[in-house]
Amino acid sequence: MTGYAQTARPYKGKSLLAALDDYTVVDIETTGLSPRYSSIIELGAVKVRGGKAVDDVSLLIDPGFSIPPYITALTGITDNMVWTAPPIGDVLPYFLDFVGEDVIVGHNVNFDVNFIYDKSAALGLGPLKNDFVDTMRISRRLYPQYKHHTLADLIERLGVERDTAHRALADCIATAACYERMKEKL
Repeated sequence: MTGYAQTARPYKGKSLLAALDDYTVVDIETTGLSPRYSSIIELGAVKVRGGKAVDDVSLLIDPGFSIPPYITALTGITDNMVWTAPPIGDVLPYFLDFVGEDVIVGHNVNFDVNFIYDKSAALGLGPLKNDFVDTMRISRRLYPQYKHHTLADLIERLGVERDTAHRALADCIATAACYERMKEKL
């Protein structure tokens, strides 16, 4: 095994292949790839009911250290943007309450779920137990002829509009639109 050590997540929800009408799309931006060594710097979510967005949340988080330059280049999130933001411990309870018991939808959502699960458990908030639907997994099943299945590729393939890349709320809105279009083919 290469890379970071696998963290046991015994209460993690199940990965579903489902066409749901009620769910919450989740996306996060982080300082790196490892939940163990990196921090969440932005949480975004869009609550969907009957296939339509009804509410959303976007929260910047102070990681307690400088954001690596390559992360700032990717996300546009700067140290100045987060230095007055609250820490993860002040923000995550509100975010988890917003998501509630909904099934989580996201693109490459295992990444987001694992980060949130680990941070939630570390803060004594209990594990994230929500089941989840991965739009990347759906894309791979619906479009096996394509080599790439990034969110940007899927947005282009499905003709979805997106204002900003690699910002949590914008990615949630785009992911919801992609999911709604792909649901018709599931």
